Formats: sequence, structure tokens, C-alpha cells
Amino acid sequence: MSTETAPQDDDQAQNQNFSQLNPRLAVGDSEPDRNLALELVRVTEAAAIAGGAWVGRGDKNGADGAAVDAMRSLLDTVNLNGVVVIGEGEKDEAPMLYNGERVGNGAGPEADVAVDPIDGTRLTALGYNNALSVLAVAERGSMFDPSAVFYMDKLVTGPEAADMVDLRLPVKQNLHLIAKATGKSIDQLNVCVLDRPRHAKLVEEIREAGARTRFIMDGDVAGGIAAAREGTDVDVLMGAGGTPEGIVTACAIRAIGGVIQGRLAPKDDEEKQKAIDAGHDVSRILTTEELVTSDNCYFAATGITDGDLLRGVRYRGDRVTTQSIVMRSKSGTTRIVEAEHRRRKWESYTR
Repeated sequence: MSTETAPQDDDQAQNQNFSQLNPRLAVGDSEPDRNLALELVRVTEAAAIAGGAWVGRGDKNGADGAAVDAMRSLLDTVNLNGVVVIGEGEKDEAPMLYNGERVGNGAGPEADVAVDPIDGTRLTALGYNNALSVLAVAERGSMFDPSAVFYMDKLVTGPEAADMVDLRLPVKQNLHLIAKATGKSIDQLNVCVLDRPRHAKLVEEIREAGARTRFIMDGDVAGGIAAAREGTDVDVLMGAGGTPEGIVTACAIRAIGGVIQGRLAPKDDEEKQKAIDAGHDVSRILTTEELVTSDNCYFAATGITDGDLLRGVRYRGDRVTTQSIVMRSKSGTTRIVEAEHRRRKWESYTR
């Protein structure tokens, strides 16, 4: 089953546009297949099925390794000439899906690729909600380079308040602006926050303003998208989380609307100096369009465990069912993909 939340787009027109954005490529190689979005979903499905077999087994490294193997195998089949810009780490520490690795079969357009085979390895290992397999693709050179600054302060909310909020404003003021834009009273707002000691003051300010907190253990990609997407029980995401996850979330926000604002949050003076040396102003507010400059990007995610965004993998005999979301920013199209798989057919991607 596939449902769309935007009118059907002209695939051929989009492909031609992508070609214009990549003039370095020959015409025959520059047009992405119009089914690229569904190809990416197959990649996240494979990673989710592989990682899902480890849910609740207490081994986050085993789960991550299985998902990485599956994602890498499927990426080789995609018509893409991609470079991993957000991956599993540097080559010396990550044998696959490392930063700088070439992925895809080389036949498609040049692109930045952001991968997170499991966003929430601890969630998977412990059987908690909101674990996802995530993949994002954008025009080559369009994803923000954080220069090894791992954390950023974030504010994510939906289209209604996108032009009103500002990360520089006090928490209470932003919440009042969101309440006004959404037609809610402030005590009806749910604020998604990573459950971390560093957020003690933030939580205090949220509650003093009269809003409610919605804690998540890990996986703020799911939390961020839920904050921007209509029909969820999350109104805004606040707090410091991973910079890579912020960039991935920005790819989704490009498609569904809303806003993500970020500000680099170096963990120490050494990391701050590295950011300054790389030309970053750590006080600057980064917008959605600065985190991903291209308006021609794709986002795909498949649920591993149940969560605010997606249902997790289900196993029954030889049948495996998955629920995924795939977005295309150029057309503003979001598809929810329900799929049923024969387990034996997927054994080559699981271990």
C-alpha cells in the first residue's frame, strides 16, 4: 500500500532538473531513475529487517553490524554515484559506509549520501521505541560539513510556526509562538527532548512555560520529523543532539515543510577551535536551507521498532512486514510504504 500526501509530480521534469544541477555529468549518466525513491526504500527495508532480528537481544554492536552489512549490499544495486558524507565514521574505524566511501553502482547522478543503518542502536538492543533505518541523498556538495563538531542545538517544528520561531529566543517565547501558530493552548504542546542530564535546565524552562515534555532515549531523527509532520503527537523538538542527525532531518524537512534550526555546540575548547579553523561561526543559526542547500533531495526511513513516526518490523513465520516513509523534496511528495517480504528471500542480507 502506498499513500501520497502531495499531488503526483512530473517525474521526467524532476529528472531533467537534477540533470541541470549536475552539468559535469554526461546526459546519459546524469538522470536519476524516476524510481530512485523506491530504490532507497528497499535499502532501508533491508537494513531494518537485518537490524530488527536483534531487537531486545542486548547487543547494539551486533544489531548495527547486521544493518550496516545489509545497507551496504543493497546500496551497490542503486543507480547512484554517491559519496558518503555522513556515515559510520572514518575509514580506519568503519570498514563499510565510512565517510568518503563511494556507494551505488556508479551509473547514476553524483550525490551526497547520508546513512544511519540504525538511528537508535541502544533502542534496538533494549527493544525500546523509535529505532529507524535512515538514508538521505542530495545533490553532490549540498550537505553541510560540520567539521567534526558532533553536537548541535536544535529547534524543529512544523509549517505553521516555521516563520515565527527563532533558536535565539527564550524557550518560553518560542513555545508561545508555536501555540499561537497552531491554535493550541501552551499546556497542549508536547515538546520532544532527548533524555540527557544536559537538558535539565531546558526541561525546567519548558515546564515553567506550561508545556509538556516528551522524552526520547535516542534517535532524534524520528523525533524531529514527528515534530514537523502533521498528525503526530509532537509539536516541537528542542535541545542538543547529533549534528549528523540534524542534517539528515533537514533533508526530510525540505520535503514535508516546517523548519529545523541548528547551532553548533562544540563539546570542548579543542572541538570549538577546530570548528573555527574550518571557518565556522559557532554562534551562527543554521537554517534548513543551509544544512542542505539543494531542494532536490530524497529521504527514506524504515521502522525497526515502533515509534512516533513508523511501525517497527513484524515477523510471522516466513513473512516479514515493514513500514517505511520516503520523501522527495522537489515535489514535496511523501509516501508511506507498507511492504510484506518473504523472510527466506532476505537471508543473504541478514546474519
